[in-house]
Formats: sequence, C-alpha cells, structure tokens
Amino acid sequence: MPLFLREFDPSEEEIESATAGPLHERAVKGFELFNARRYWDAHEALEEAWLEEPGTIRALYKGILQAGVMLLHIERENLIGALKMYKRCQVWLTPWPDEVRGIKVGQFKGDRDNAIREAMKLGEDHLAEFDPSLYFKIYWQ
Repeated sequence: MPLFLREFDPSEEEIESATAGPLHERAVKGFELFNARRYWDAHEALEEAWLEEPGTIRALYKGILQAGVMLLHIERENLIGALKMYKRCQVWLTPWPDEVRGIKVGQFKGDRDNAIREAMKLGEDHLAEFDPSLYFKIYWQ
C-alpha cells in the first residue's frame, strides 16, 4: 500500500533510503519561516514540499509542519489544539534518526518535547506565560 494511504509505520529500509539526498526547496523555505515564528506560512511551504515529494522523506516534512502548528496553538493559548498536534507530529517524527539530510531531527524532537511539557505545566489558564525561549527552531546544514 502506498505510504500516503497507510499509517506511517516505515520499514528500516524506507527510513534508510530517505536519509540521503537534497532537501526539497520548499522545505528549506518552510524551515526558514518556521525559525522566524511564521508557523502558518511555514506550514504552507512544508505542505507544498510534502505534496510534491515522492519518497518517505515527505513524512518528515509533515511531522515538522505539525510541530509548527503545535507552536501556533501555544501562541494562541490553545492547549487542547497544541496537545492534539503534538500527538500527530509524534507519529511522523518518532521513526527518524537524530540527523536526516542535515536536519537535526533529534534536537528538534527534544525541543518539541520540552515545549509541550512546559505548556502542560502552565495549563490553559496560564499559557500566556509560556517562556518565549521555548519556541524552538529547526537546525540543518
């Protein structure tokens, strides 16, 4: 069954074959927008990369865009939405090794986990107090 028609449960071979190669140009634009905290614009660029990319790497782009939506929900003080997106992006990001095509995926996942832990600690009523330094970035070479 094609990757886009099943839950993301890649084989080791699918992950391994996706770790090398160039990044899609729209993904790079999405990373830049993500790092500028323009999460909705980053989502749009990453979605274009995800839709155009034929291989398994598209799942990584999808996970990153969903993590951006998680941060957007935190900005908007919507804890339920942030938690929902956190769970969704876990599906797409968990299988990936610490570095993929120069992207520091392990650091990204750790930073994402720190952000959601802080949001949960604050709770819906205090999400406005979210520490701005926890709005994490994507690091890549």
